[in-house]
Amino acid sequence: MKFNILILLFSTMLSYSQIKSIPYLDGKDKLEGFFVKAEKGNPKNIGIVVLPAWMGIDDHAKESAEELAKLGYHAFVADIYGSVNNPKNTEEAGKLAGYFKNNPVEYQKRIQLAIDQLVKQGANVNEIAVIGYCFGGTGAIEAARGNLKVKGIVSFHGGLGKDKMRITNPITAKVLVLHGADDPYVPQKDIEAFQDEMRTAKADWQMIYYANAVHAFTHKDLSTDNSKGAAYNEKADKRSWEAMKSFFLELFK
Repeated sequence: MKFNILILLFSTMLSYSQIKSIPYLDGKDKLEGFFVKAEKGNPKNIGIVVLPAWMGIDDHAKESAEELAKLGYHAFVADIYGSVNNPKNTEEAGKLAGYFKNNPVEYQKRIQLAIDQLVKQGANVNEIAVIGYCFGGTGAIEAARGNLKVKGIVSFHGGLGKDKMRITNPITAKVLVLHGADDPYVPQKDIEAFQDEMRTAKADWQMIYYANAVHAFTHKDLSTDNSKGAAYNEKADKRSWEAMKSFFLELFK
């Protein structure tokens, strides 16, 4: 039993051995992101910012960064909340996520700071994309809405809503939204408003629906019980990752 535990601990340490902690600041606020260098040829020094879900930086975000590095991209997991504000429960996560959703300029600022750190680690400022999960998926869309200097964004089961009072500006980044067809947390009115927004913004956008998938379908730590509203779906997880890969091949050609 002890031997098996040691193997598991060693495997976990080895899995994250390439991840480098990067402290940085937003004014006086201390942030801590995580960088992974591309594991194979990356002549254009393409970089991908990973925006975590509402519970903050977690294994899921780090694993995504590692998988991106295996594909040949530099990856940086962004710290949106700050290193001293990691939520301890869903109530705290809801308050923190709600603040940034209601203050999109602040959200965009934290994303830009992550982009800056990624560039400092060697990524090409002209070859950047942003991906995000759930709350982070909303952030990826905000990167496009704010016209941050990114070539494209990918939102995995992210929220799509936007305050009706906000002006819709032209969007230059290419947009890929990967959405659970049965996601109960994204109402049809938000989907329709988002699509209208993309048309008004004259964006190059795609939206792919995954059958029998609800919210958070890429999170392996969840059950597969769709009745809970958020559940893992292996098929949707794999298909959405492949869709992202194809999107990047076109984006960075």
